[in-house]
Amino acid sequence: MNFKLRFALLFTFFVSLILLVACITTYLLFYQAREEDYFKRVSKEGLEVHKIFVDIRQDDPGIAYRIIKDIHDKALFYEQVYILDSAGKVIFRFPDTLQIPRVLPVKLETLHKGEEVKRYNESGAQLVAMYIPETDSYVYVSGYDRTGLARMNILRFILVVVFFGGMVLSVLISFLFVRQAIQPLKDLSLQMRKTGVQNLTERVPVQANNDEVNEIARNFNAMLERLQKSFDFQKNFVYHASHELRTPLATMLSQTESSLNKELSVPGYKKVLLSLKEEQQEMIELTNSLLLISQFENMGYVQDWPLLRIDELIYETVSHSKKVFPDLQINITFASLPENDDDFIIRGNESLLKSAFTNLIKNAYTYSVDQKVYITLDSDGESVFVHIDNAGTQLPADDKENIMIPFFRGGNALTTKGYGLGLSIVYRFISIHNGTVTYTPVASDMNRFTVTLGKHADIPEK
Repeated sequence: MNFKLRFALLFTFFVSLILLVACITTYLLFYQAREEDYFKRVSKEGLEVHKIFVDIRQDDPGIAYRIIKDIHDKALFYEQVYILDSAGKVIFRFPDTLQIPRVLPVKLETLHKGEEVKRYNESGAQLVAMYIPETDSYVYVSGYDRTGLARMNILRFILVVVFFGGMVLSVLISFLFVRQAIQPLKDLSLQMRKTGVQNLTERVPVQANNDEVNEIARNFNAMLERLQKSFDFQKNFVYHASHELRTPLATMLSQTESSLNKELSVPGYKKVLLSLKEEQQEMIELTNSLLLISQFENMGYVQDWPLLRIDELIYETVSHSKKVFPDLQINITFASLPENDDDFIIRGNESLLKSAFTNLIKNAYTYSVDQKVYITLDSDGESVFVHIDNAGTQLPADDKENIMIPFFRGGNALTTKGYGLGLSIVYRFISIHNGTVTYTPVASDMNRFTVTLGKHADIPEK
């Protein structure tokens, strides 16, 4: 069952249910009103007949029935009235052929308590039995509400017609309404069916209404925007990677062909081999960087990573970096004394964080003017901050948003050899830890990269 049919049936079901409840309630309320009104008429008729009977009987009891018949028109259909004295003896009946039941519909003891009893008798007529204390007599009067019950039949017919007519209208309206309501979903489905790599620029039309369907369309368009950026990034990444790999390969091929076309001495061959070795090392470094990015591209934060102390990890990373760059000078300081021994503890992957900080230290060393790097550790109890500063040319304002993109190199790196992958690796590895890395110019000739890592909620507090 498709969504359109299911929604239309549900809409019809609920409308029909509401109509059914409304019709039944209307019928019951009208029935109760009719019943109560007719009981009042029956009671009034019994009192009226009793009054006439008492008034006439005082003058001439023998002609009471004939006079009542002459002066009293029957107000009720199938009217029956009989009056009993205090001993239960019938002293009046109307009509005179009326057969009094041996077992009274209501016991005299009940009426003697002053209660007025209303009920239906065996023939379906409405009966009222009452006690008249002034004359110490009992009155039984009944009548059949032919007009009221006929009206109830008409009302029942009208309500049945209204109910089924309402059902038919609700079916028609629900299908028309659902057809219009899900049209944006059809457009969205058609667009999703057509969407591919070649037409990521197409978007689903969105109306100004702030309903759920248009919200889905907006979210779908936003997803297409992200997909388009992702495909563009991949295309650019492949293009730049191919370009960077082609350059050393072309250089190596050129040197090899030149060596084969010449008769070189042993020192000459060694020189060529050393040059080829240098190009190979650059290719290995580039390949390793590309493998790092691709290897952890789909990795995310892991809840059960081990607890790490950032300060200890920084010291280990600095020790390793000094072995790679012997002239590197690093100064490590704390912005303030930690109030808690656990302020610098986080959950993380040690190898990924070491790789990220190694690239930041290498970047600061490479682009510094004095081979000095300044590291400042700070914590606010909820997050850990690592500031890595160096003195050197600051990035142009237009390059700040692009330095984390693979193969992008800022204006201050044009004279320095590299591939523009180091900060991309840093950005990816810090993002895996739900952290951030930002660049900020400090003073007039200082550059600062700040890594922010949040403390995990399950780290115990002391």
